[in-house]
Amino acid sequence: MVNFKEDESLNMLNHSCAHLMAQAVKHLYPQAKFWVGPVVEEGFYYDMDLGGVMLNEDDLAAIEKEMKKVAKTGVKIYRREISKAEAMEIFKDDPYKMDLLSNMEDGNISCYDQGDFTDLCRGPHVDNVKLCRNFKLVKHSGVYWKGDAENQVLQRVYGVCFPTPEELEDHLKLLEEAKERDHRKIGRDMELFMVDDLVGRGLPMYLPKGQIIWQELEDYIKAKERRLNYQHVMTPCVGTVSLYQTSGHWDHYKENMFPAMEVEGENFVLRPMNCPHHMRIYANKPHSYKELPIRLAEVAHDFRFEASGTLKGIERARHFCQNDSHIFCTPDQIKDEVKAVCDLIFDVYKDFNITNYRCVLSLRDPADTKKYHPDDEMWNTAEQALREVLNDIGIEYTEEIGEAAFYGPKLDVNVRPAIGNEITLSTCQLDFCLPAKFELTYTDTDGEKKTPVVLHRAILGSLDRFMAYILEETKGNLPLWLAPVQVKVLTIKNDDDELNEYAKKTVDALRDADVRVEFDDRSEKFGYKMREAQIQKVPYIVVLGKNEMEAGQISYRLHGEQGTETVAFDEFVNMIVDTIRNKA
Repeated sequence: MVNFKEDESLNMLNHSCAHLMAQAVKHLYPQAKFWVGPVVEEGFYYDMDLGGVMLNEDDLAAIEKEMKKVAKTGVKIYRREISKAEAMEIFKDDPYKMDLLSNMEDGNISCYDQGDFTDLCRGPHVDNVKLCRNFKLVKHSGVYWKGDAENQVLQRVYGVCFPTPEELEDHLKLLEEAKERDHRKIGRDMELFMVDDLVGRGLPMYLPKGQIIWQELEDYIKAKERRLNYQHVMTPCVGTVSLYQTSGHWDHYKENMFPAMEVEGENFVLRPMNCPHHMRIYANKPHSYKELPIRLAEVAHDFRFEASGTLKGIERARHFCQNDSHIFCTPDQIKDEVKAVCDLIFDVYKDFNITNYRCVLSLRDPADTKKYHPDDEMWNTAEQALREVLNDIGIEYTEEIGEAAFYGPKLDVNVRPAIGNEITLSTCQLDFCLPAKFELTYTDTDGEKKTPVVLHRAILGSLDRFMAYILEETKGNLPLWLAPVQVKVLTIKNDDDELNEYAKKTVDALRDADVRVEFDDRSEKFGYKMREAQIQKVPYIVVLGKNEMEAGQISYRLHGEQGTETVAFDEFVNMIVDTIRNKA
């Protein structure tokens, strides 16, 4: 999907369309006052105070109609520069513009005129409002001014604009597709998870069916890790402030952490990541080079205070669970361990048919002395070591400055979803910094104490984000082994006792084989129950009638298909069990 912010021509067009929208709003709501109207990745928006008016869908249609009317006039758009004093005189009755002006330095300030509308703006803009005629207002919401709950609620209206009607139509089709793929909608339809404001924003709760998917993912990755000699541990969700001061997170990551809690004179925080805990586990006893590499792994609960505007279901939340591991190794083992991590990543991607991805070597920005641990020699060594390993094992990658963790460079594997922007799923970070901070050692072949190297790696990333990604990629049509309900049994008639007994026999046989099965015996019409099973995306829907019962057979329908297959009872059970076992 197009990124309006990065495309220079689309950026200018959408910025101009934001002004067109504001002009139309001013015609319809003369009392309107405007805050900011930037271009963002998904188009443009404008925040506005309409004097207490809360917009609805009909209002958006009326604004669109007025925008089209203004666009047809072909009014020219002019840039002019005025002094700060002139600007404050023009906007003296608008507290939002006055607030913006108060933060600007003295000197010339640019504004744009289009007919009866003038707005502050750096620009640039297109020459004529007629060029903004291919637009659509896509959504609206209420937001606090400056994101402060103590401030006025403003109306935020989002829109998109394209040079041609064909491009607009194609984009709107993509937006509809995105709605169908949105994991939040799928989660509601399939009853997988929920978010409750009383519990807290960004704190999702998994419902029984969602927890099944989550547990299957955990079991899946842990089984792979065990085969590769990972040792699973469990550590607490809190740690002392001193722990994070030692690691450096307190200095470099504090703004993303929940505030400290004082208990019995000691300060604790909810942990944002797990490496400090695992460092302390390693330090619990002496180690020899013969023990290395040591691979500690955990599916760990973490907490980060994400900005409310960035929260998105289980894809981006304030509580999530990382598929985390820390590999303690010697410098000579780095290459083999990085290769093994990459092999595991791509093995998992093969299982889930993830093919659209790219690898990024994320490096520090040497000019950013605040974000990164200040040790040029360490950084140069770590970055070159990781670069050489990736080259040696033949990983194709690009390099990006300023994307490293504060303690070391990393390999990020970024996937391109069917809809939406690229996201990072897997990562492998090379760390010379934290082992030294925690004074970790091992006894080397020469009997001397040496500091191990640590690889921080996550294969699924967070289970929550991975689950969101898979739901959106499959539109909720999960493979049989991952589906929360694998088989749903329906009978043609609700009141046939003999038929219901046959259905219960089918359910019992499947449950005995560890198949997740439900029997819908409600007194509802058959068509209604079939539609509901389709909405819940149950992979196999069993339909039983007199013929099946008398022949000892099973008729089933695959999700999304209209045709029905009929097989022997035992054949059906064996087919389901084999499909689940093989993760087909």
